[in-house]
Amino acid sequence: MIDREAVRNNANYLRNVRPIDPDEIAEYVEGTPHPAVVRETLREEAFDLRLRERDDGTFEPVEAGPIPAPSWSPTALPDAYSFALEDLLVGEFGANWHRGESGDRLRETVRRLKTDYLYENDVAYDRVAALGYATYHLPAYYATVGYVLDDLAENGLIDRTLRVLDVGAGVGGPALGLHDYLPDDAVVDYHAVEPSAAADVLDHMLDETGRNFRSTIHRTTAEEFLGTEGGADGADDVDNADDAGDADEAAGTDDSDEEFDLIVFGNVLSELDDPVAVVEAALDRLAADGSVVAFAPADRNTAMGLREVERAVATPESGVSVYAPTLRLWPDATPADGGWSFDVASDLDVPPFQRRLDEAAAREAGDEPGEFVNVDVQFAYAILRPDGRRRVDVRASADRCAPMADSESHVTDRVNLLAVKLSHDLSGGDNALYLVGDGSQTVDHYLVCTRETALNRDLREAGYGAVVFVENGLVLWNDDEGAYNVVVDDETVVDLVAP
Repeated sequence: MIDREAVRNNANYLRNVRPIDPDEIAEYVEGTPHPAVVRETLREEAFDLRLRERDDGTFEPVEAGPIPAPSWSPTALPDAYSFALEDLLVGEFGANWHRGESGDRLRETVRRLKTDYLYENDVAYDRVAALGYATYHLPAYYATVGYVLDDLAENGLIDRTLRVLDVGAGVGGPALGLHDYLPDDAVVDYHAVEPSAAADVLDHMLDETGRNFRSTIHRTTAEEFLGTEGGADGADDVDNADDAGDADEAAGTDDSDEEFDLIVFGNVLSELDDPVAVVEAALDRLAADGSVVAFAPADRNTAMGLREVERAVATPESGVSVYAPTLRLWPDATPADGGWSFDVASDLDVPPFQRRLDEAAAREAGDEPGEFVNVDVQFAYAILRPDGRRRVDVRASADRCAPMADSESHVTDRVNLLAVKLSHDLSGGDNALYLVGDGSQTVDHYLVCTRETALNRDLREAGYGAVVFVENGLVLWNDDEGAYNVVVDDETVVDLVAP
């Protein structure tokens, strides 16, 4: 048994002098342990010591402070991850995995998964289902997590040392995106909770991450890991860590005592029996300045389901704040509209494995091309924090504007509104149409631009999640949609308050 305290003390002594060399430290530890043992001990202690391992096997301090400002704009799933997934497909089905019986089986699996999600059926993952899921969803989920993290990075809220819990980690899309999002000098203690056969795919994909992205897979349910009652349907209730996790246990750490800086729920809330209870339990494991990040596909059911969880958790009584994107602009207000809001980013290039599966379907079965291509990056998301922080500290004032909760009394009137832009243009080419909210709305509200001018152009140019001030908008009731349309015309001024 190595003297871990001696290793830590020597590392702390050397950290500001020169690179920390396991060969050198071994000479000063009782029993002169092998340098390889010292190196592994330093790896296990690296997060707490704020050390990163260099390519030459020595260690150096992690730079203090947050990661740089965001610049996430992937155009494709990186080749290394594509090759890793194809390795699994070849290993399972052979070199012609996309053809014949195996191709048919994968395509049928993808169709079944899509149907189950559409109709909110219980979803169970065996190995083939996990591979089908990865083939169809991995690229878009890889890209999504970075766009969501941008909201935190822009305010310096992601540190270079980061302890992460990925609940329902699946086949690794969010994990790989997180890995590539962070700078090379970051050190990550990554924990994945995944009870299904998807954990085997995840384990293989994590082999492509760097040496300072140390991962542990907990093969158990979210409910079991976080200590809530019940379990997810179809979940395999097994609690086994991978080799890194075994090493952590040997080192005497206890996962149940760890606080996490970032807890991710990537496309999993709709699969939990009681997502509100699980998210509340996750908040109990969050550092005081940490964030819970949840995202879901943009389809109506999962997007609105995510928003329901957000609203149940982030209440005035709980003290949990919505950091982004659906800011509460009126104190103590809670929205009650449908909440179907999602962001849209640029499409990715079609990865080789999707192209092969799709082309084989068209060639062998005469299917329409494109059924097995999924590179659209569209997602609903919520970021929750226990410290009250919000992406922008903007609040509405009754002296200047009307709350959307009072729109019924303002129909056919012109009013001022403070609003969060919660969609891209939904019009399809006619008068530009944008979903908006202020945190008080009880039904959907849309800004409808019937005439763009230099004074209201900010409405079009504002990004998703931006806050705008609308001066002199005309409130109308849309009986067909059961929503309020606020007309933006040549009498209306729109100013960007916060991008």
